[in-house]
Formats: sequence, structure tokens, C-alpha cells
Amino acid sequence: MNLYPAIDLKDGACVRLVRGDMDRATVFNTDPGDQARAFAEAGFTKLHIVDLNGAFEGRPVNADAVKRILAATDAPAQLGGGIRSLETIEAWLDLGIARVILGTVAVRDPDLVKDACKRFPGRVALGIDARGGMVAVEGWAAVSDITALDLAKRFEDAGAAAIIYTDIDRDGALQGVNVEATAQLAEALTTPVIASGGVASLDDLKALKAVAASGIEGVIIGRALYDGRVDPAAALDLMAA
Repeated sequence: MNLYPAIDLKDGACVRLVRGDMDRATVFNTDPGDQARAFAEAGFTKLHIVDLNGAFEGRPVNADAVKRILAATDAPAQLGGGIRSLETIEAWLDLGIARVILGTVAVRDPDLVKDACKRFPGRVALGIDARGGMVAVEGWAAVSDITALDLAKRFEDAGAAAIIYTDIDRDGALQGVNVEATAQLAEALTTPVIASGGVASLDDLKALKAVAASGIEGVIIGRALYDGRVDPAAALDLMAA
């Protein structure tokens, strides 16, 4: 199972939010490149990046910070936040992003997502963020009337590389992963699922790994790494076992 350390970008700095609230941001590093190097030196081989400002504004905002991350490490990075057009997708991929994550546009313009999956095979993932089981959009500022499973099923044949499933109520709250909901989603799909939101301890990683056969390909971990609740070496050893 892959482990993706998260670098969430707000105003050029690495931050962690609580349940997606931009007013509840804790700055952990003002140098995104330095943070990326630290993760690489700790042994992580993949990165998960989110342009938080971009998610709210609907366009890339933290491009300079992303460039510093890409210059600091060769680790493949997936990026989400404010990606709403084929031109933006192509620009990020050309810059060196390994995989883009499409969230809001999957609800607003599903044909664009399907087109992107065909144009850039293996390099497009879906970001499905749910609050109370319903998909949230626009940087989690609005909740749609579509369930996470219904949205995911709409793209089963599109060729998406993965689905990043985030339980917003758990994200940044250190209350544990919603293992049951994540496993249920993965079992219902053929597309691999990456769990996100709520990892607080090695026990959470163990719980996810125990249901990996459901179709869970990996897990994103953020605040628990930054505040020292999870030791990187121990987490990587667990995932590799």
C-alpha cells in the first residue's frame, strides 16, 4: 500500500486545515521545497499536493510553491486544487506533475474529466470529498446532492488512475480514518481508491491495510506526520510489510 505525505499549500506555505476550514490553518513550514526534501529524506517516494487557494478560487494560485517542490525532489507528485480546464491540466503535467486530481469539475463538467482521462492516460485521478456521504465542491465550501458512490460510478469506465476519497469531517481532525466508508467505496468500484482524512496513528494505517483487498491502493497522511504523532520510518515499514 502506498503512503502519500500531504503538502497543502496556502499563501505559499505548507499548512494543515481542520475539516477544510481555511480560517483554521496551522503553518508547519514556510518553505514548500524544504518540506518536500524532508519527506524525501525520510524515505517517502510519492507526494500529495493540494493548492488550497486554488481550490477556492477555481484556478492555480500556488504555482511558485509547486515549482519549488518539484525542484526539490524527484518523487512523483499528484496535485489537486483549482484544476478546472484541459489547458490547466496540460500545463501542470508539462511542468512535471505526475498526476492531476480533478474534484469540483467532476461534478460541474464530467465530460471534461472523461476527455482528460483519454488524453492523459494514467495521469488523471478523481478527488471525491464527502461530508456526511455527500460530495462537497468548490474547496469544500458547497455540498452537492450527489453521493460519493454515485459520483464515482459515473466515471468507472473513464479510465481514471485512482479515486482519492476524503471524509471531510475527519480531515485534519486526528479522529481516525473512516475505514468502513472507504472500504465500502473501494469494494463497489474497479478503480483503485486512495484513503484520505483523519489518520492519527499507526493503528489507523494498520486498519486500512487490513482492508486493502477491497481495492484501497494507498493512504494520504498529513497532520499526524507534521506534529509527530506518526513516525515516518515506522509508517513506511508498516506499509511495506
